[in-house]
Amino acid sequence: MTQVPGNGGPRPRYITPEGERALRDELQYLWKVKRPEVTQAVREAAALGDRSENAEYIYGKKQLREIDRRVRFLGKRLEELTVVDRLPDDRDKVFFGAWVTVEDEEGDEQTYRLVGADEFDLNKGYLSINSPLARALIGKRLDDEVSVRTPEGWKSVFVVGIRYEAPSDDK
Repeated sequence: MTQVPGNGGPRPRYITPEGERALRDELQYLWKVKRPEVTQAVREAAALGDRSENAEYIYGKKQLREIDRRVRFLGKRLEELTVVDRLPDDRDKVFFGAWVTVEDEEGDEQTYRLVGADEFDLNKGYLSINSPLARALIGKRLDDEVSVRTPEGWKSVFVVGIRYEAPSDDK
C-alpha cells in the first residue's frame, strides 16, 4: 500500500459500486465459467497422450496459471478496496465519484469521472483518482482554476461543471 505523506497511514483504495461489481463479476466469471472450461480442455488434451509435445495441453496449462493468477489478484484486491457508495455532503465541490467538466485555455471541454485506479478508462471518461489532474481537482469548486504539470509543460483548466449520480441499488 502507498503511504499518505504526513500521517504514515495507508491510503485507502477507493472504488465506485459499479467498479466493485465489475471486478466481482469478472472474478465470478473466471472462477465459475472460464476456469472449468479450460480445465476440461486441459483434461481432454492430456488424454491424447504425450504432453511434452501437446500444444493444446501446454497452452491450456498456461491459461490456467493466468486465470489462477488473476483470480488471486482479484480476491485480494477486492478485500483491500473501499467502496464509496454515498454522495458527499457538499456536492458543490469535487470529490471521488464526481463527473467533472473542465475547460482549457482554448475553450475545449472534457468531462471526466473521478474513479479508482481499478476502473480507470479514458475511453469512458473515467480518470484515476491517483492521476495528477484528478488529485488537483479534489476539493475544487465551479470556476476554480487548476494547474497540472503535463509532459508538454504546465496546463491550466477551469472547472465548469460538477455533478454526482446517486449510487444504484441494483446489486
